[in-house]
Amino acid sequence: MERNIKCKPNNLCMIIFMLCLSVRFVEYFLIETDKTAIGENVLHKVAGIILLALVLKKINLTWRDIGFQRDGFVSGILKGLLLGSVCFAVSFGLELGILALQGNPAHLEIYISSFSLTGSQMKIQTSFFLLCVLFNIVNVWMEEGVFRGLFIKTLSETKPFMQANFIAAFLFGIWHIVMPIRSYVNGEMSFAAMILMGIGYIVLAGIMGIKWGLLYRITGGIWVGLGDHLFNNTVATNMLHVVSLKGADELQIVRIMAAQIISFAFAMVVYYYMENMTHGLLRSDSEGFSEMTHQIAEIERER
Repeated sequence: MERNIKCKPNNLCMIIFMLCLSVRFVEYFLIETDKTAIGENVLHKVAGIILLALVLKKINLTWRDIGFQRDGFVSGILKGLLLGSVCFAVSFGLELGILALQGNPAHLEIYISSFSLTGSQMKIQTSFFLLCVLFNIVNVWMEEGVFRGLFIKTLSETKPFMQANFIAAFLFGIWHIVMPIRSYVNGEMSFAAMILMGIGYIVLAGIMGIKWGLLYRITGGIWVGLGDHLFNNTVATNMLHVVSLKGADELQIVRIMAAQIISFAFAMVVYYYMENMTHGLLRSDSEGFSEMTHQIAEIERER
């Protein structure tokens, strides 16, 4: 099917990003859905999915074209959840060990909570468990579909994959600075803290974005990265908590960073291993073809 695209991939991605980011700011600062009974800023994610569907139709792409294949859906999700669970098992152990060495023994508890940059948390009724899972599915569907599926797909048309992946990951980092900005506006942190937290978010979300982009490239689909993303947002952040005598999740950022670095390293190793294997096979095929043509030429000369 012929592509119907009137602007360059860079421009298309920036237009979509700015539209999604604008709706995100509106919800965070004006609607504030997370302060209602819903408890989560999910409306801009729904709007993002609708926008993505409209854009795909406009440029003659399908959901399958950007990685949402039906084949491998279940196995991909399970592999992503497995990757997340293994890496976070290590990071949860690290967090518990650090607290024990500090003379502040801790244990794990399961409950639903909201997350605050200032460290304060609010336990939410268990009846919201399914809503938490549902909202996070909407969240990762939109973010993986836009930042990995559409952005990497379109940017890769004019750029090498790694360059496209870094651009998509950088935009994913910028996407998250709305949270420290709102905390500053609400008087929950200083301007300097907002700047530091914003940089931290760009770096951390950027690393996560690069990793999920690598998984997208390695598997040829969205599902493994989406499963890992879902585990990070749902279980590791909102459901499973480290509780000590001094409070809950004091080292949550350490836990998340450690798990992301481990999984990022794993994805990088697998990616470069597969790239080297691919280049090796291509080089072998090229050398074999050259040898064959040389032999044919020799036969022709002998005639």
